[in-house]
Amino acid sequence: MRVISLSSGSEGNMFYLESEKVKVLIDIGLSCNEAVRRLGLIGVKPNEIDVILVTHEHNDHTKGVDAFSYKFDIPVFAHRDVWENMNIKLKKTPSKNRRFYETDGFRLRDVQVKAVPLPHDVPCFGYIFENNGSKISILTDIGHTNERILDSVRGSQLVYLEANYDRDMLTAGTKYPPALKRRISGGRGHISNDEAAMVIRSLVMTGTRQIVLAHLSKENNTPLLAYTYISDRLKEFGIIEGTHVKIDVATTEPGTMFRL
Repeated sequence: MRVISLSSGSEGNMFYLESEKVKVLIDIGLSCNEAVRRLGLIGVKPNEIDVILVTHEHNDHTKGVDAFSYKFDIPVFAHRDVWENMNIKLKKTPSKNRRFYETDGFRLRDVQVKAVPLPHDVPCFGYIFENNGSKISILTDIGHTNERILDSVRGSQLVYLEANYDRDMLTAGTKYPPALKRRISGGRGHISNDEAAMVIRSLVMTGTRQIVLAHLSKENNTPLLAYTYISDRLKEFGIIEGTHVKIDVATTEPGTMFRL
């Protein structure tokens, strides 16, 4: 499998994953035109996409889904609970391309997909992809983690993991009202750099060797701060970045193409 973050953060999220037999977009939180442009940067034509998987209905994950699906006749897959909120947003996508799943696992040709419910303020799902012994997980928009979530992603060689905010920046910031700050830091909002470090600690102990920090807040985090803080926290547990685990940071620009 190959996977790349084409955009990650508060301003829009979009991942691309492919195997020998299927090409998948996970979320399109960019305009359709921008999504097409970014696919072009990695040599993928939009009509080559087999399916769009949606994590949840928030605009930074679905902004371009409707136009892209309509223009290129691409089916949109999401959990039935996600469709309840997303149906009113997708005006152009025909019924034949509105696909839903209810179980926690399904196949996309040669890729086994597991959808894991994530605690967020709307129905939201992370995705785990397995193919020929490789396992890739994408977890963003997590209010908190638990053993069920961790058990689902353990054994992944590569995990895209939310590190949304720095606690001090969120607390000291003046742009967000108190209610929004409580939502972000609450159990159905997002996870902080500190919480992400604890998740990474657990994953490293079960074999994960590549982490990509994702969905960083534009207002309450920076790539350098997230990387430095998390690396320092892991060092307290004897986990050295670059030796025991490699940590990258996904930004609003296309990132590294990983091949497993």
